[in-house]
Amino acid sequence: MPRRAESKYRAVTAFQRKLNAVMRRLPLQTLLETTGRSSGLARRTPVGGRRVGDSFWLVSEFGERSQYVRNIKADPRVRVRIRGRWHTGTAHLLPDDDPIARLRALRSLNSVAVRVIGAELLTVRVDLED
Repeated sequence: MPRRAESKYRAVTAFQRKLNAVMRRLPLQTLLETTGRSSGLARRTPVGGRRVGDSFWLVSEFGERSQYVRNIKADPRVRVRIRGRWHTGTAHLLPDDDPIARLRALRSLNSVAVRVIGAELLTVRVDLED
């Protein structure tokens, strides 16, 4: 990864660690819960995205460098909290999907932020069971 992109990644992830600690506590914040690939503990990450039918779509701004994406690769079983309600599902990484087009379709403030700060965009689809 080029030096500038690495610096951007480090700055954004340091900021997100602080912001995410607050965002996880908000009752209506959408959360993605994965299982830690080393610890086996539940890991909750605030995410933006949208439910479309029986699927929840999101775009990771740092692709496979995102910790939740690494956790999904180890165990695709996840939970998503949408509007305060938890849903179980199976996550799928979609490297062949067009993440910019996907962000446009999701239309949210988070989508704009992901496009601005993202370096290695990766689409994730969660097939919800309930």
